[in-house]
Amino acid sequence: MKYTIEPSEKSTVKVTMTFDKAEWDAANMKAYQQTRGRYFVNGFRKGKAPKHVIELNYGKGVFYEDALNDLFSEHYYDIIEKEKDNYTVVGQPELSVEDISDEGAVLSAKAPVKPDVKLGAYKGINIRKVEYNVKDEDVEADLKRLQERNSRLVEVTDRAAENGDTATIDFSGSVDGEKFEGGTSENYPLVLGSGSFIPGFEEQVVGMKVGEEKDVNVKFPEDYQAENLKGKDAVFAVKLNKLEKKELPEVNDEFIKDAAGVETVEEYKKQTRERLEKQAKEKGDAETENNIVKAITETAEVEIPDAMIENQIDIMVRNAEYRLGMQYGGLKLADYLKYMGSNMHDFREGYRAQAADTVKSQLVIDKIIREENIKAEDAEIEARIAEFAEKANKPLEEYKKDVDDSQREYIANDIVINKLFDFLKENNNLAADAAEKPAKKPAAKKTAAKKADDAEAAAEEKPAKKPATKKAAAKKDDAAAEEKPAKKPAAKKTTKKAEDKAE
Repeated sequence: MKYTIEPSEKSTVKVTMTFDKAEWDAANMKAYQQTRGRYFVNGFRKGKAPKHVIELNYGKGVFYEDALNDLFSEHYYDIIEKEKDNYTVVGQPELSVEDISDEGAVLSAKAPVKPDVKLGAYKGINIRKVEYNVKDEDVEADLKRLQERNSRLVEVTDRAAENGDTATIDFSGSVDGEKFEGGTSENYPLVLGSGSFIPGFEEQVVGMKVGEEKDVNVKFPEDYQAENLKGKDAVFAVKLNKLEKKELPEVNDEFIKDAAGVETVEEYKKQTRERLEKQAKEKGDAETENNIVKAITETAEVEIPDAMIENQIDIMVRNAEYRLGMQYGGLKLADYLKYMGSNMHDFREGYRAQAADTVKSQLVIDKIIREENIKAEDAEIEARIAEFAEKANKPLEEYKKDVDDSQREYIANDIVINKLFDFLKENNNLAADAAEKPAKKPAAKKTAAKKADDAEAAAEEKPAKKPATKKAAAKKDDAAAEEKPAKKPAAKKTTKKAEDKAE
């Protein structure tokens, strides 16, 4: 077999494989031996008819497709491996038959490859540096949340319902005098003022007393999820069975020791400030790094093959499906899309622009790493492993027994990325931009846009437990697009072309 490989349009390469007569005859004989049991010929037991007899009955090209697929599988991946220093294939090829005859066959495979990047400016750029400041009120807010988590509900009997109370109610809703499905419940705990029911409902429960019954008149929103209720006037017969208020514990040293394991309130505040400041720095650093990536990506030029974008969309969809399942008790993406009146095609298309940005960012970063020869030295990897061993409270040699090649590669990649951003920060002009709000949680380093997070937020629009409740508002590192081809798939159908050539 002889082959040639050459660049083609839109970040693809064309691999042309030429098979001589001996190779082609051997491939057809192999196909005959593997598939002859499929064919029935009068006068022969199934699978016993000679090759030339099957060809006479079924056509000269009857074994061509299987022969071509065998030749493709046998040679294509070896070629890609040999050429890996020149081209990185990132998707499955499109196959075509260039020539076919008794004297041999020519098969071509057009495959998407990782494209080269024409870098724009990535040094000396003015970039917005993000900083988050932690204030006293942020520490107090954290302490307030600790109180809330340790609060208890105390029954109220001597006053009417107020916002913030938990009202345990029976309700039965009707539209035009007819009850509707899901509009009835008993002993439902409703936090007044939470906005969890449709507008106007909770406001009318405020002021009721335990044992009181009343009709609550509301109008379903025009965008309500149930089609038969959109914009309809409704009446809910409501009875208040029980009223409870939230009681917060007093903040003192005893409470702090019991709730947080810290000796004093002042020590808790000190530790809280340190934690918030660390989170604020991590958040600011991550946003600054995203600003850097955005700036250096905007001026770069690259032709991205569709396969890389599709691979990145696959990753984003899997992430969204994983989050849905984790957050909502195994909710399936298909069920979510059905509820939302959408479909997988549209859902995937919603990620396309962001997937393209993500892939481009990754390609630009990889190019700069190569251009600047940024590497992880063995000593740096060993030092990082030693840190992990210390944190795990294990002897280094014992810890290293569990560190395989993939983990070392992960550590090396992390070191390289950290070096890259150190380099970019040193070689660009970062102008501080102090922000008012503290980071609620550290953000991971990432270059991906936020579509996957949007999908996660959108998942909050899950079916309400009660149709009376208000419809919720719809709402780093995504892995880079996968670059390795799948292991030896069957080639795309070539029978028609092969038979046309045979004729």
